[in-house]
Amino acid sequence: MVSAALVLPLLSAGPSATAERTVRPARSAQPASGALQRDFAAAAAQYRVPQSVLLGVAYLQSRWDAHGGAPSVTGGYGPMHLTDAGTALEEAPHHTDSGEDPRGDDARPARTGGEAGVPEVSELPARLKTLERAAALTGLPAAELRQSPSANVRGGAALLAAEQKQLGQPLSADPADWYGAVARFSGADDTATATTYADDVYDVIRTGERRTTDSGQQISLPGSPRLVPHRTRAADLGLRTADTGRTECPKTVACEWIPAPYKEFGDGDYGNHDKGDRPASQGIDYIVVHDTEATWDTTLKLVQNPEYVSWQYSLRSSDGHIAQHVPLKDVAWHAGNWYVNSKSVGLEHEGFLTSPDAWYTEAMYRASARLVKYLAKRYGIPLDRQHVLGHDNVPGTTTATIRGMHTDPGPYWDWAHYFELLGKPFTPSAGPSSGVVTVRPRYAKHQPLYTGCVKAGQPCAPHGSGAVRLHTAPAQDAPLVKDIGLRPGGQDSTNGVNDTGARASTGQQYAVAERRGEWTAIWYLGQKAWFHNPRTRPTAVNARGLLLTPRDGAAEVPVYGRAYPEAAAYAGTSVPVQAISPLPYKLLAGQRYVVGDRAPGEYFFAPRFDTAGHRVIRGEEAYHEIQFGHRVAYVKASDVRVFRP
Repeated sequence: MVSAALVLPLLSAGPSATAERTVRPARSAQPASGALQRDFAAAAAQYRVPQSVLLGVAYLQSRWDAHGGAPSVTGGYGPMHLTDAGTALEEAPHHTDSGEDPRGDDARPARTGGEAGVPEVSELPARLKTLERAAALTGLPAAELRQSPSANVRGGAALLAAEQKQLGQPLSADPADWYGAVARFSGADDTATATTYADDVYDVIRTGERRTTDSGQQISLPGSPRLVPHRTRAADLGLRTADTGRTECPKTVACEWIPAPYKEFGDGDYGNHDKGDRPASQGIDYIVVHDTEATWDTTLKLVQNPEYVSWQYSLRSSDGHIAQHVPLKDVAWHAGNWYVNSKSVGLEHEGFLTSPDAWYTEAMYRASARLVKYLAKRYGIPLDRQHVLGHDNVPGTTTATIRGMHTDPGPYWDWAHYFELLGKPFTPSAGPSSGVVTVRPRYAKHQPLYTGCVKAGQPCAPHGSGAVRLHTAPAQDAPLVKDIGLRPGGQDSTNGVNDTGARASTGQQYAVAERRGEWTAIWYLGQKAWFHNPRTRPTAVNARGLLLTPRDGAAEVPVYGRAYPEAAAYAGTSVPVQAISPLPYKLLAGQRYVVGDRAPGEYFFAPRFDTAGHRVIRGEEAYHEIQFGHRVAYVKASDVRVFRP
């Protein structure tokens, strides 16, 4: 079984990148910008589905994007996300665990996964095989439904009409009459998820949407603010009632209780999480975004295995359904860094096809954002990128663990859209001479070349990305900056999809080191790193923020992957002193980094099943979290000076 905290594999990343490029489909290959809007109108008329319903469903599935015919993380194709997971599985590479210990506590034996088994097509549920049904209803070939947006929209319309007929309802021109069919289109097997999905679609219809898609198509859905769907249609769905049990979720999502086991099995070993008393014992400061590289069913089997690892929530791609596994007061094993684990909540997003250039549904983005907003409000977690982390932003605990840290959700997770859904978009907050920038490329149009999605060194398919690449000089052909933690020999970073050594991600904030023409330099991993940031197509916005630099007289200060207390804090306890081990990087005099939290050193001692021995050690030495590279890091407050530029 694959580690459920992994999605992007640590493949051999291929040759060094010497140029950043933007890859766009040839203009001549694109249909007229209004063609897809006409396709929606034609399909709605042909299958007698209200056009607003068809557009609303497609928006929740894909935001009307076609993704160049590439499948989503669960094998969905085109604007309607018609699922053909069997075909997608055959074409996808098979990735394995990187060897990271998701628990990340070197006071205990490592706990890792093994290799993932690819599911048989016969084992896939009906919700992952809707394209086959659309082909039967329309008479269109499966390949055309996968590759042609026009055909795909027709297939979606045919499915909606079939669901309406199966419910015994007429093909009404009134969008309010289609609530049950929309709920069934979700593929959910429980009433709460199906109706939450339908509510989301009708919310889109009421508010309206307008956007230009990834292929340049201009789509408009005028709002219908007075529309009230006939929710009584949900009574005829015939779906199960999910067990909400001990769930801790907002009312705006569909949540199910599927607990992870807390079980002892001898020789001091137990699993698959630790009992805690958060936030009374210690604060919850982070939310960590992962994805699973496993089917939904496999994901649930993994988290219910006491000999495996754990996380608090799983989110299903097709419909945004959420399962909670570990109470928020307890500590799950998911991030590969025990300090982060003990102060975080882990969210695993379904994605089993393993192609890093696959895409995530709008339904899952929305459900995830609602859950994160709920958690942030409950625990006072700031909604920024130093508190809402990707797994690829979690630092290694020591030098030895850096190379094994995971890289999900990777450069194709749309952080800009995610934070728009969180109500915290990344917008300018300072003028052009600001000493801080927030990374913010235009996701759909920003398509840097990556390699290694399918085969090491082989270019990935063109795809929008929220990450910018960092060079040693203000030139496209300049080498990429080095990451001595990933490559102790001093080799350049690469353009490999899993190489985080020279990458800054949307929402991350950095101190400006220099500006020169269309290029901006930031302080990054102890060096000056340049990225292309033209005024006409900016890849960052100017911002305000606190900075820190080495204290006066210090030529350099150490950087840490965890904020553990000083040795004196353990005095009078039976807790072994945990080493404060610096990473191989240095924060040099004259360099500046954006400051996150200030907190005392903490260590959650929980090496045994018996919770009576669990204890939080808290020191006097304070630490600052900083955005140091692609991952966050920590410095001692006594080593630095904090200031506002």
